[in-house]
Amino acid sequence: MADQRKHNIHTTPNPNGGWDIQSAGGGKLSHHRTKEEAEQAGREEAKKARTELKIHNKDGKISDSVSYGNDPYPPKG
Repeated sequence: MADQRKHNIHTTPNPNGGWDIQSAGGGKLSHHRTKEEAEQAGREEAKKARTELKIHNKDGKISDSVSYGNDPYPPKG
């Protein structure tokens, strides 16, 4: 089974200001002025790719995760 984590989309703070959308396997996709703009763009990218969106806080820690496909069925647990 392929490792799906490499396809996840992340919203991350940019050290120079603003927020970036990054693909775990492919680098920076876009840059946004606000976290809200980045989250919206990240959701659109994750939906297109049918993968997960990982939303990071300003400190870089993941604060939320939203899945748009490739979920196992039945779910574990």
